[in-house]
Amino acid sequence: MANNFQSELTQFLNHYKTEHPDTEARQRAGRFRLWDKELDAEQQEGFRAGRVAQEPYVYYQHD
Repeated sequence: MANNFQSELTQFLNHYKTEHPDTEARQRAGRFRLWDKELDAEQQEGFRAGRVAQEPYVYYQHD
């Protein structure tokens, strides 16, 4: 099998990235905006303290 095979999707992405060199920087900025957040330890502790234990089987009807 050829070692240099690239799928159509890989070819498209490589072509897109050469035409749009800022793509990865925009992806990183978007990731930072949505996911890479600083967590407030005090707030996290409040969330843990306010947690309510879930019943073992949530669909069970109590009589």
